[in-house]
Amino acid sequence: MSSARRALVSVSDKSGLAEFVGRLVAAGFEIVSTGGTRKMLADAGHPVVDVTEVTGFPEIMGGRVKTLHPLVHGGLLGRPDLPSDAEAIAEHGIVPFEIVVCNLYPFEATVAKPDVRVPEAVEQIDIGGPSMIRSAAKNHAYVGVVTSPDQYDRVATALEAGPLGEDLRRELAVAAFRTTAAYDAAISSHLAGVFLDESPTTPSVLNVSMTKRFDTRYGENPHQPAAFYAEASPGPTTLAAAVQRNGKELSYNNLLDLDAALGIARDFDRPAVAVLKHNNPCGCAVHDSLERAFLNAWDGDPVSAFGSIVGVNRVVDAATAEQMVADGKFIEAVIAPGYADDAFEILTTRPKWGGNVRLMELPDLNAPADPIREYRRVSGGLLVQARDESPDPRDEWKVVTDRAPSEVEYRDLEFVWQVTKHVKSNAIVFATGGMVVGVGAGQMSRLDSAFVAAYKAGERSKGAVLGSDAFFPFRDGVDQAAEVGIAAIVQPGGSRRDEEVIAACNEHGMAMVFTGRRHFRH
Repeated sequence: MSSARRALVSVSDKSGLAEFVGRLVAAGFEIVSTGGTRKMLADAGHPVVDVTEVTGFPEIMGGRVKTLHPLVHGGLLGRPDLPSDAEAIAEHGIVPFEIVVCNLYPFEATVAKPDVRVPEAVEQIDIGGPSMIRSAAKNHAYVGVVTSPDQYDRVATALEAGPLGEDLRRELAVAAFRTTAAYDAAISSHLAGVFLDESPTTPSVLNVSMTKRFDTRYGENPHQPAAFYAEASPGPTTLAAAVQRNGKELSYNNLLDLDAALGIARDFDRPAVAVLKHNNPCGCAVHDSLERAFLNAWDGDPVSAFGSIVGVNRVVDAATAEQMVADGKFIEAVIAPGYADDAFEILTTRPKWGGNVRLMELPDLNAPADPIREYRRVSGGLLVQARDESPDPRDEWKVVTDRAPSEVEYRDLEFVWQVTKHVKSNAIVFATGGMVVGVGAGQMSRLDSAFVAAYKAGERSKGAVLGSDAFFPFRDGVDQAAEVGIAAIVQPGGSRRDEEVIAACNEHGMAMVFTGRRHFRH
């Protein structure tokens, strides 16, 4: 079993392994392996030594114990140029490993399955794998440790030329320790929820592990370095799962706006389009025709819409694409479930900006979204909360005025309430006919937000409805809305002056409903 070069191979994810090991064998490596990995390599025609031949001890306890042996870890941790280690290596017949190839049992994938039971999860807690990885990573001065199929080609190319260089060994060691750290974090987080009944959103210890996808050109401003990081297994409905099909690199601000556009578009069952600027919708509309939904969304505030981010909850068709490029419109990015071939050609070749427009595709955009933690960095810490779920159903609403909304008004109130949830507070939104006509966002008083929304809507305020993300603290906002012609209001209620606000609505002949749920978005 002596060999100038020796590799220890034991993996759960076997993708690309046979080809990689073939290159190692051709480079003069003896392959030592375990269990299912050994069988797969042997079936692929590669010479492979079972680890039991190295240790002289069989795998026991259903494979729980197989590599936890001094002849394995001595070969990983030994320092041949250190006299005491060299003496131990010679005395005990230890043969050092030059390379270790190991990835771990799929614990996260297992616990992500519905109704997984504790015994099943526990059996996916890898023991030998992390031990081998950590031993090899600790001894990176002598051993290279490979923990991902993404590393195979680069490592094989380097090994074909000779021993791994110091810089690559160090890089692989960092990746290895990050792998085991993320693995242990996933296990402790899951077991804390199961054994300690801790909230998955706000556990007593929060472990966050994300991998950098790419650097952005800069952050919100050119002097701020920035990058996009993704979770290890982002859900299929998340921005991290979207694929860029066209356009320039994504900026930090693009990503923020795309995520906001995605959140609004998926909130609607009917074809919907949201037009975003600076993380707020300047327009949004629903319609049976996607083309008309886009036109109505754009017309909500066409001045602000220039240079916007657009979210669409249907595959973009040619008719909608034609409207996107017509009349000098300029769109920075679009996120949608997909693009018809003719629509894709229109968007990428027709307008002057076609080569640069960022087209993001998220096929599962409309699928039910998994619960997501939301993070907000503050100096010295991190704020964490559950995502604000879809607005409360209409059957929980309470009519509090003498006049109930008409059925037409109810439909618009439901629509405007869904949009209001996505507007920076203090948020006031005017809508009519399934179309946003005025938005007041992020003002310091609700009265100022109502004023801005009325200014944006102009004559379209007459007969429209109003959504307010929180209660009216005084009747002045209602009086202002009545002055511009608002017919009905939806708001959470809960102010000490609710009766005063309700009385104002009754005086003006307006309908008002309370939802009982606030939707602040700071």
